[in-house]
Amino acid sequence: MTGTTGPLLLGVRHHGPGSARAVRAALDAAKPPAVLIEGPPEGDTLLPLAADERMSPPVALLAHAVDDPGRASFWPMAEFSPEWVAIRWALDHGAAVRFIDLPATHTLAMAKDPTWTDGEGEEVDGGEPGDQRHGLRVDPIAVLAETAGYDDPERWWEDVIEHRGTGSAPNGPPGPGDHDPIAVFTELAGAMAALREAYGHGGHDRDLIREAYMRLQIRATRKTHGDGVAVVCGAWHVPALAEKTTVTADRALLKGLPKVKTEITWVPWTHRRLARHSGYGAGIDSPGWYGHLFSAPDRPVERWMTKVAGLLRDEDRMVSSAHVIEAVRLAGTLAAMRGRPLAGLTETIDAVRAVMCDGSDVPLGLIRDRLIIGDALGEVPDSAPAVPLQRDLTGLQRTLRLKPEALERELDLDLRKETDAARSRLLHRLRLLGVGWGEPAAGRGSTGTFRESWRLRWEPELHVRVAEAGVWGTTVLAAATAKAESDATSATVLAEVTALAERCLLAGLSDALPVVMKALADRAALDADVGHLAQALPALARSLRYGDVRSTDTAALGEVATGLAMRICVGLPPACTGLDADGAAEMRGHLDAVHTAIRLLPDAKDENRDGTRGAEDENRDGTRGPKDENRYGTRDGAEDVAGRWAGVLAKLAGRDSVPGVIRGRAARLLLDDGRLAEDEAARLMGLALSPGTPPAEAAAWVEGFVGGGSANPGGGMLLVHDERLLGLLDAWLTGVPAEAFTDVLPLLRRTFSAYEPGVRRTLGELVRRGPAGGGPARADAGPPGFAPGLDEARADAVLPLLRMLLDTAGMDDDELLGAGK
Repeated sequence: MTGTTGPLLLGVRHHGPGSARAVRAALDAAKPPAVLIEGPPEGDTLLPLAADERMSPPVALLAHAVDDPGRASFWPMAEFSPEWVAIRWALDHGAAVRFIDLPATHTLAMAKDPTWTDGEGEEVDGGEPGDQRHGLRVDPIAVLAETAGYDDPERWWEDVIEHRGTGSAPNGPPGPGDHDPIAVFTELAGAMAALREAYGHGGHDRDLIREAYMRLQIRATRKTHGDGVAVVCGAWHVPALAEKTTVTADRALLKGLPKVKTEITWVPWTHRRLARHSGYGAGIDSPGWYGHLFSAPDRPVERWMTKVAGLLRDEDRMVSSAHVIEAVRLAGTLAAMRGRPLAGLTETIDAVRAVMCDGSDVPLGLIRDRLIIGDALGEVPDSAPAVPLQRDLTGLQRTLRLKPEALERELDLDLRKETDAARSRLLHRLRLLGVGWGEPAAGRGSTGTFRESWRLRWEPELHVRVAEAGVWGTTVLAAATAKAESDATSATVLAEVTALAERCLLAGLSDALPVVMKALADRAALDADVGHLAQALPALARSLRYGDVRSTDTAALGEVATGLAMRICVGLPPACTGLDADGAAEMRGHLDAVHTAIRLLPDAKDENRDGTRGAEDENRDGTRGPKDENRYGTRDGAEDVAGRWAGVLAKLAGRDSVPGVIRGRAARLLLDDGRLAEDEAARLMGLALSPGTPPAEAAAWVEGFVGGGSANPGGGMLLVHDERLLGLLDAWLTGVPAEAFTDVLPLLRRTFSAYEPGVRRTLGELVRRGPAGGGPARADAGPPGFAPGLDEARADAVLPLLRMLLDTAGMDDDELLGAGK
């Protein structure tokens, strides 16, 4: 829209390549002395950076409140965004360029003030009608498309705007019917004027304030540069900006607006973020496709099909040049049948599905992810303003060669290497600060403590998280330390403090550990709930493993963990009495977790860290002499943690007032640790499955004894290798009365369904041929697939390999086996 005495109003659709081409053509024709763009005026000082060769879109202006960095807004721009094209045109031609939208100092304050949120409570960041953030009742593109007889607004926009010009060169010179580069803007302005007349402000009062401010800025610019200035803004605003109003009326609308101190900078953006329906303007579904339409010099469909074929070939799919030729032909045929001037995204997808994907939608998911949306991540020069924490993070990323990428990727770290250890500390520190660049993932290789696996993806919003974390310090280390100390002093639950201690060790925050340890000791001393203590101990025990790998002193942590374990040993037996089914199931989980944790604690002189006995105190099969232990395999009078814990398990296994699932689990843990003789285990099972025991209670004991768990997941193998226990279980199960069988069936099904299929099959074979029925197992027969006894010569054959893997050439056999554990 233009006039002899007014500005050149170029109404656009944000992130529209057709609008971007039209804007460039209009600016080339009009050559305005100044270009005004819808955007925050605080960004005027950053506009020259757009000409920096290190600036690569997609990028975004990020404005945030100084006192509340989490209150932020983005103004993204891609290579095909009309605003970006206008900025680059002005910088390249020496024209003045400015942003004229309502300043961020007001929009951010209005987002916080409920009197200015229109009941939506949303941030204000330059949206247009149809933006889902504002909940407007009218989508102008949809209304115009419906008026033109289209059921798809995107198809209408593509046909009318994106496919203007010659059919083979969307980025080339205008073709017949497009000689006047201003005509399309005049027509679009007329359509929007009709819509504004019908719908007013579209249900969003704040647009009236923004448009009043833009009119004032246009007037001020015309005074210095004349009437030939160009204005690039959302097409919805054009009728309002062309409206004749007085300065007094516009200023009245702006009177009393709230303010907040703000800072603004350029940040990298991604195509994935453009594809979301939030942020500046309506989200677009296909930024990769739009970028292709804008950048292709000619024959866009042919070039697109070539990209698709290349991607599918990289995924080992058979796609030839003949497929490309046929897909192009089919897309053109579909466009002609549908009355479209050029094949659009819909036609190309249909053609690719039919020709290259054999009618399957599965490969289309990959095409959409990699090409239609894309993984483009912009770049911003170092000269762009940034908070000190962001600059320190950028320096660490370069030093450690951890480049932020929009595409999710896996990162495996070997903590024995200095660089990988530093990377691990950085990622853990960022997680503590709430900057979720990386998330721990399950490793594909070794599960040892010297291995870590991460899943990395950089999102633009993380710049806001970094700005928020800047209140804690100017470097990542200082900020993470301060944040950890603050979290320790404010934590009210013991498990929170223990988890924080673990995170501090992982992040290498040695300066924060004294504060965290003091808070941990204080909380542990005041908390008498055994459940809370049991939840807290595993994190402490895991943390003790990191000392050797991360060169961290964990002595103080070990003392607290040992004291916590001792308190659990004292309080657990009474806490397990009188529990209902749900309470018993929860306590069983605590039992497994504490058992695993205690096996990781630093031990007294008689116990290894993994819970096994020293070679001088036990036989090679792990059993102890009768004079040193009682009937449950524990030593009388032992004061070490593992010994105390074994005594607790023995009490639980033999106490009738304890629920069956806990008694069964305690007996199983003792048996697996070699602290419970097999005869005694059989006796306990016989008592638990005796006729006088209610079937439900007996089933619960079975679930605890042979069921899986975090400490002993392989419950079924015990029955495979001990036919006597299997016989006891089989005899009890066959003797359950019919009226009680349906009550115990869910427990049994839950127990046995956790076994591997091979284990269930072997148990079935054993039951079919008849186990030993509680008597002694036959010496000349073993389970199916197993010899009747241990072949020590074959077992010893693995020792040379163990020596090579563990680098323990000087150890004897007993020492070697202890190191392997």
